Amino acid sequence: MLSPVTTRADHVCVLQLTDSHLYADPGADLLGLDTHESLQAVIDLVLDEQPTMDLVLATGDIAQDGSEAAYQRFMNAMQRLPAPCHWIAGNHDNAELMQQLGAESGLSREWVDLGRWRIVLLNSNIPGAVAGHLGATELAVLDRALEGAGERFVMVCLHHHPVPIGCGWMDPLGLLNAPDLLGRLEADQRVRLVLWGHIHQHFDQQRAGLRLLASPSTCVQFAAHSENFATDERAPGYRWLRLFDDGHVETAVSRLAEGRFLPDPGATGY
Repeated sequence: MLSPVTTRADHVCVLQLTDSHLYADPGADLLGLDTHESLQAVIDLVLDEQPTMDLVLATGDIAQDGSEAAYQRFMNAMQRLPAPCHWIAGNHDNAELMQQLGAESGLSREWVDLGRWRIVLLNSNIPGAVAGHLGATELAVLDRALEGAGERFVMVCLHHHPVPIGCGWMDPLGLLNAPDLLGRLEADQRVRLVLWGHIHQHFDQQRAGLRLLASPSTCVQFAAHSENFATDERAPGYRWLRLFDDGHVETAVSRLAEGRFLPDPGATGY
């Protein structure tokens, strides 16, 4: 889906790429799908559809194996895009290694100011666990970001879903202390968006004044509203967002052509 044509004078363009699940081994795949090849194809789609961009957000599960080589493959891929990229860790990631590499490369930031917006990047990784949690350090980052945001509007990004998504197997694997996050955000009218990865599917919901968004993976898709683990035949994709100076948002997901990058039909987990 092509983004609407709008004047650049009153908004910034942000792209979300999430859950790339790269490996160190170029020959490795996830559930029968070549994750590096699918990421490159999604980047091709971005370059074809988005004439301008201001920021790329990579919202976790950058690597499937947590290896430095996988992160280097991701960084190399991001060099194809004409905008800075910032990343956060997912449950499959090595958060400590990402912080080290990100500090050296500029990929790791607590928040970034872009136009009239402040974009906050939170680490919900629990080492060795699938579900997420925002510890005291991360909540303090959020508090400082909100304190200093001034008149900016705010978007908060993390890997894990802070609300139920209607998947029986996935719902328990979200943010375990979601009230600690949502209580802060719902009390602040400047916060307009919460954006996450992890669920490998499109999600768009309103909660009070908050827009809650999740996006397709750049590789394997999960079936929506499934009680047990199930993949989906929808194609990989990305999300674009237009963040306007008056606080309103335009956003949609865009996918590769259907039938590309299908996982093994009998996949039962990963």
